[in-house]
Amino acid sequence: MSNIWEVKEGVRYVLPTEKKAFSITTTPVGSTPTSISVKAYDESLDEDVTSTVYPTNSPSATDDVIRLSLFRGDKAGAGHKYRIEITFTDSSSNVWTRVLKVVVPQL
Repeated sequence: MSNIWEVKEGVRYVLPTEKKAFSITTTPVGSTPTSISVKAYDESLDEDVTSTVYPTNSPSATDDVIRLSLFRGDKAGAGHKYRIEITFTDSSSNVWTRVLKVVVPQL
């Protein structure tokens, strides 16, 4: 079971015409992230939409910063809310899941 925590910066907004990359710092909980996985859920539809909003799902890490692939607002549903779960293992073999909330507003 992983330890779960939500980013303190709050909700992120991506326009339905945008592609945006996010990054998170793991320093508050663990260092040297490995085994990184990203899942995206449309909370409006209650379904996994990872392959839609992250067609290139290749997160990477440098030091304690995880960089996600581009979130595809142009592939997401306008007016929908998304939960992005970033799971990783730290240098002490603890498994963490960080939750990022993304809103794609109506234009």
